[in-house]
Amino acid sequence: MANDTVTIHNNATGEEFEFPLRRGTVGPAAADISSLYKEAGIFTYDPGFMSTASCNSAITYIDGEQGILRYRGYPIEQLATKASFLEVAYLLLYGELPKEQELDDFERVITRHTMLNENLKDFFQGFHHDAHPMAILVGVVGSLSAFYHDSLSVHDERHREISAHRLIAKVPTIAAAAYKHSIGEPIMYPRNDLRYCANFLRMMFATPCDDYEPELIAEKALNLLFILHADHEQNASTSTVRLAGSSGANPFACVAAGIASLWGPAHGGANEAVLDMLVEIGDVKEVRRFMEKAKDKDDPFRLMGFGHRVYKNYDPRAKIIREVCHQVLEEVADVNNPLFELAMELEEIALNDDYFVERKLYPNVDFYSGIIYRALGIPRNMFTVMFAVARTVGWVSHWMEMMSDPNNRIGRPRQIYCGPDQRDYLPISQR
Repeated sequence: MANDTVTIHNNATGEEFEFPLRRGTVGPAAADISSLYKEAGIFTYDPGFMSTASCNSAITYIDGEQGILRYRGYPIEQLATKASFLEVAYLLLYGELPKEQELDDFERVITRHTMLNENLKDFFQGFHHDAHPMAILVGVVGSLSAFYHDSLSVHDERHREISAHRLIAKVPTIAAAAYKHSIGEPIMYPRNDLRYCANFLRMMFATPCDDYEPELIAEKALNLLFILHADHEQNASTSTVRLAGSSGANPFACVAAGIASLWGPAHGGANEAVLDMLVEIGDVKEVRRFMEKAKDKDDPFRLMGFGHRVYKNYDPRAKIIREVCHQVLEEVADVNNPLFELAMELEEIALNDDYFVERKLYPNVDFYSGIIYRALGIPRNMFTVMFAVARTVGWVSHWMEMMSDPNNRIGRPRQIYCGPDQRDYLPISQR
């Protein structure tokens, strides 16, 4: 049918080429140009892949114009307020929300895998005491294939599942250990009687001589943040995991590559940038002056944590996290802390200032998550690590989906070559 194809007309030659349109459940159609070079002898050029669909996926749907985010069809608003993180993890991995027994079994499997091989602990000692926790996370996660090589056949469905379970279970343990190493405290073992988020907080803040029982609001906030950060479609780090996995690399190496991509300040480091901005503003009395600077296109100052590349409306995750952010500040943080007071004043002005409202520059999830992590006592250099803990679920879900796709093939983007044309080698004396 004509409406199921798209025609490309080459003005230079007059030739026309017809390509099929591929449609998903919802969202825009995609022109299947996989045979473009073969038929027309040309490539497409799309820096940042802003208009390119790289795969079929049934995991996450985003409509940035309408402010919609769904995991496996379920609105993020429902999952964030009603589900546990491991319930969402099961949904992302297997496609359906678990029944009671399925969730019990899944939680038991994840809990059983939280321990690290004792020899792996020595690996942490190779890092300098002031190594960034993300550097440690990249290295240790990448090394897991050397310790758990009993189930590394990427073409074996059961092996893939075991590796996915291990990553979901062990990344929080590694993350907490990276933090402990950075502050010179002993690594804390996980406790099998605690829930996923409570266990992680305890591994972060307990010591052998002083246990730690997280407050309920802290556990609730972390559970919410992990759900909101669990997946976000084909972002930079998820695409990195898929591209690495397309070569047949083991899942630990793929996730380590995803962590490295997430480390960038334009991706997982955005909530750190929010704290940097608040420190730069410095005082609540300076907020309005900095808001005016943000409006001036010739001023280098930029508001961090406002607006979103994907969402042209309000970030749906920000709506959910805003309420919990205020609860956390009221219950576990010093609400008179100048930094928190400054952040709330910034939020208030931005939500009511015509300039920001008209441009839909609303506070996004990074604005609130940085404030929450700070209130929970998590240091700034751990913010991106927290993101990685949550996003591991999305990464392994996409990796498993890709590896089970019979049409999966190695990723090989094209380029427009802009270097010198052919030239001849000259002896060094003649150059």
